[in-house]
Amino acid sequence: MTSEIRDYMERRFDQLQTATLLAAKNVIDVEEAAMLTGYTVKGIYTLTSEKRIPHYKKNGKLYFKKDELEAWMTENKVLTQREINSKAQTYVATHK
Repeated sequence: MTSEIRDYMERRFDQLQTATLLAAKNVIDVEEAAMLTGYTVKGIYTLTSEKRIPHYKKNGKLYFKKDELEAWMTENKVLTQREINSKAQTYVATHK
């Protein structure tokens, strides 16, 4: 096995290990919040300082609940065309 393949496999294993640990936790730190949301750590700090993201602070350290972050990430759903049409039909049928 070449060193390139070994390095690639080690990186992938580390990513899998990190993802597995993240999946098992309910409360996460800044780095894990960045990984979960796709933001940078700096971006997470900006969002918390602007009070735009749900977070907790204890002893000067930031914490996040995964379920709250997931709810925050999905709070502005964009309706599908089918959902829009269904709502329009319901509105027309009930507002004659």
